[in-house]
Amino acid sequence: MMQTFYLKTPQTDQLAITLFEPEISNGKLLLINSATGVKQQTYWKFAQYFADHGFTVISYDYFGIGLSKPQNIKKCNASMRTWGSVDYKAVTNFIQEKYPDDRKFCVGHSVGALILGMNEDSAVFEKFIFVATQKAFVGNLNVKTKIASYLGFGLAQPVFTQILGYFPAHRFGIGESLPKASAYDWRTLILNKKSTNKLLEKIPNYSQNLTQKTLVISAEDDSWVTEKGIKTLLSETYPNLQPEFRHLNISESAKNEIGHINFFRSFNKNLWKIVLEFFE
Repeated sequence: MMQTFYLKTPQTDQLAITLFEPEISNGKLLLINSATGVKQQTYWKFAQYFADHGFTVISYDYFGIGLSKPQNIKKCNASMRTWGSVDYKAVTNFIQEKYPDDRKFCVGHSVGALILGMNEDSAVFEKFIFVATQKAFVGNLNVKTKIASYLGFGLAQPVFTQILGYFPAHRFGIGESLPKASAYDWRTLILNKKSTNKLLEKIPNYSQNLTQKTLVISAEDDSWVTEKGIKTLLSETYPNLQPEFRHLNISESAKNEIGHINFFRSFNKNLWKIVLEFFE
């Protein structure tokens, strides 16, 4: 059974959360932390797959995104820092209240893994899956992506954000429009050498407390993630995690396509067993 409802946070009473309940529970709960500007609906087939295997599954939209977007995005005060310290925190509070006895697991997609250190409740999860995530600093990217990043985040993003009062990311083909502060935090991730750690300097930082086994999944055709970026994220932000690595070749995809987002598309359903087996 699937149902969508809303949680209240210090910023909004409309944080959209979707719950997938299995017919017969295996006593395990899976939380999905979304990528930047990616609506939770993108993960619903993936969520249903795990519900069919007995997991209780939760997806949600950060404040300012998808079903959690206010009528006037220009007045939305959400940042990537509040996505982790407020929104993700509200969801983990809900999980601990409603499912105290379940074994808990978390999938972090891109920024969904970077926010784990912003919430002390990340400690409740037994294992993590990181999908398409890294230290996003431009210096870790390949030449073509590096040029696009400097043009996009160094020039276009601050100009459009300042003029419009939000960043129209959809016009650049990189997800949902973002609230102003979220857009500037994204710019920090890309252009500041400290990247995620720069954001963590501004809020309580729990990243070094995390010691869980973590499966880090990357894809051959993801130009936004490099081996260097992955290794520096783990060494500089999450040094105490216990990582295992799974690099996917496009030949493993039914459509020879994985990239930054498409691991979660239903045509790549055959890849989801990698996650299922890690949680078992």
